[in-house]
Amino acid sequence: MTKVDRRILKSQEAIKKALVELMAEKDFDYITIQDISDRANVSRRTIYLHYTDKFDLLDKLIEDHINELREICNPKPVDSLKGNISWFEYFEKNYSFFSAMLESKGAPFFRNRFLEFVIEDIRNGWEMTEARKRGINEDLILQFFAPAYVGIVEWWFTSGMPYPPQVMEKQVGILLDINLS
Repeated sequence: MTKVDRRILKSQEAIKKALVELMAEKDFDYITIQDISDRANVSRRTIYLHYTDKFDLLDKLIEDHINELREICNPKPVDSLKGNISWFEYFEKNYSFFSAMLESKGAPFFRNRFLEFVIEDIRNGWEMTEARKRGINEDLILQFFAPAYVGIVEWWFTSGMPYPPQVMEKQVGILLDINLS
């Protein structure tokens, strides 16, 4: 594994943070590389060293978070601390990113990527035996629960996170148990 220069990581983090902050202020379509450069306090050249354009930057930012959620679902034995965090705790910890993504009219592709990820997680990790025994097709289970889960997350953010992450995790778990058991 190659050793990454801390300055590179610091620049990339500043650039990603700048994009999230800007998306909280205006639609993605109206954000320019110059806006990102000014906010991150880096040159446009630095941005282009790491990303092809603002779409590539957003894509990599989304992918970083999807990968983190994937790791929460499948913690490595050595990484038991990550395995103890729920999705809602991760959402809360990364509030600025998720609220910008879910509330921004300029980033509907985040919702689609998140939905695809939730479908993948349900397919790979949820117990659906009882539902299948009742004759419910797996595709229907996926298409019913995945958008519902994404909708709950969106509602939680747009409502100002009215319940703590632990309550959300427990309540959603009960809903799933009731409907999948």
